Order: sequence, then structure tokens, then C-alpha cells
Amino acid sequence: MKYIKFTIDGKECKGKDGQTIVDAAKDNGVYIPTLCNFEGLKPAGTCRICTVKIGGRNMAACTTPVAEGMVVENKTPEMEDMRKAIVEMLFVEGNHMCPTCEKSGNCELQALGYRYLMLAPRFPYLWPVRQLDASSPKLYLDRNRCVQCLRCVRGVMAGGKHIFGMVQRGGKAMIGMDDDLASKLTDAQAKKAMSLCPVGCIIQKEVGFAVPIGKRKYDARPIGSEIQG
Repeated sequence: MKYIKFTIDGKECKGKDGQTIVDAAKDNGVYIPTLCNFEGLKPAGTCRICTVKIGGRNMAACTTPVAEGMVVENKTPEMEDMRKAIVEMLFVEGNHMCPTCEKSGNCELQALGYRYLMLAPRFPYLWPVRQLDASSPKLYLDRNRCVQCLRCVRGVMAGGKHIFGMVQRGGKAMIGMDDDLASKLTDAQAKKAMSLCPVGCIIQKEVGFAVPIGKRKYDARPIGSEIQG
């Protein structure tokens, strides 16, 4: 195995040949936030929260492989403010009602909002009108909470076919669900789809608030703490 030496914020690190910056950083105890990235799925680089600076250029850490001698700027005031701005934009571009959302406490977007101490976003709320889809017997699709990370598109399959996909274009683009395939999902597959979604867009029906407040994923420890203390 060929190992590559690089640095992140001055810390000397080692990565494997072909490994992305996000994964290599994780192996070296350095947290780089992501929303669209998920272990086992092909990187898409859609959310850009993992943006780092390399040689004066902003790069997506989830799709950029490490290189020998690479100097990565990660946790700088510029990068952190950019990430906070992206989180704020994702909140104002949707209709996120955290107190009433079944994913509250397990939501990665919410957890990033806490991590970056988001109080009042610097951008105006858009309050878009978005369609809900409750046609599936197992899933409830709330597009108000969707951040178009495409995790569901890449990771939720049934019979070798994609259940979710992007429909329409531009500002009207949204996640669509194949009703026929979705109707054949098992409870386990529906649970996986809900778990794969980083927000509260995909909700398994007849489950609700299964985990009590205080025992949810991000109630005790902030996002990223399992990588960086």
C-alpha cells in the first residue's frame, strides 16, 4: 500500500493512494464536515460544506484525492465562515421546523447549525411552496426539508433499480419517488432510506418519535466529535 504525506492546517498526515481528503482526514483525526457524503456511496460533491483550500483554490474535499505534499487549509476562519453560510442558506432555502421534525436530534443539518452556532441567518427566508408525497405505504417524502444531497438517489435501491431521482430542472428541481418501487419496500428498506437521509425529508411511516429527547444521536455529543475531540 502506497502512503501519501500531506498536511491539514499544519498537521502532518498520511493517506492512502486514491483516498479522498475527507476520508484521509478522518483517518488522521481531523473532522471535515459533510452532508452529501456517506460511507459506501460514490462521492457527489453536491453540498460543498466540505470545501477546503488547496494552493489558493477552493476544492470539495469529498471528491478530491490526496496528493504527495498537498497543503490543505481546513479549519480556518474563512473556511468555517463559508461553511456556516452554506448551512444558513440550506435553512432559508427550505422550510425547516426543527421542533416538530421527527429527525430532530438525529439531523445532520441541524447538528451543523449547532456546531456553527447559527442563530439568525444572514440571508432572508424564502419560504418556498414545496410538494409533499405520502403516496408510498412505507415512506413520507417531505420536500420542505430536502437539501438535494442525492444520498437517497445514490443509496436507496430495490431490485437493482433506483427508487429516488431528480425531476425537473433549475430552481424547480426536486427529488422524485418511483411509486411502484416504493410500494414494495420492506420495513428494513424504509428504515434504511430514512437513516440515509441527513435531514427529515424521508420519514418512515408509523414510527414517529422513536428515540426520546436526551438519547438522540446529537443530544450528548456534537457532530464530528467522534473524529475530532
